[in-house]
Amino acid sequence: MKKVGFSLSMLRPVRFVIVAIVCTVLFFSNAFPVAAAVGTKTSDPREATTQLLETQKRTDEASAKPPLSAEDQIEATKGGGLNEIQGTADIEKQKRPENSGNAETVEDEVKNLLDKVTGKR
Repeated sequence: MKKVGFSLSMLRPVRFVIVAIVCTVLFFSNAFPVAAAVGTKTSDPREATTQLLETQKRTDEASAKPPLSAEDQIEATKGGGLNEIQGTADIEKQKRPENSGNAETVEDEVKNLLDKVTGKR
């Protein structure tokens, strides 16, 4: 019985070292989160503000008028935008069929799953 007690007491310093290392890692990961952003490209805050203010101005103008008819709405979005207010703002960041490459649609994924479940595939 003394052997078990003796071997457990030998593990106390090891436990202390492990706890100290974990606490140190937690402290530094919370104290210096900006280290993760080192080397990333920062954007100009004035650029985004200008774009948002323009979108807000168009939204205010559109909400003051009666709703557009379907033909007017189609005409307003002819320039490739998403809607008559947003236009093409940040269109390069949005996922569309043109820039999605060979991404599968949800319908294709469900069809493939059902084929696998039923044994057709």
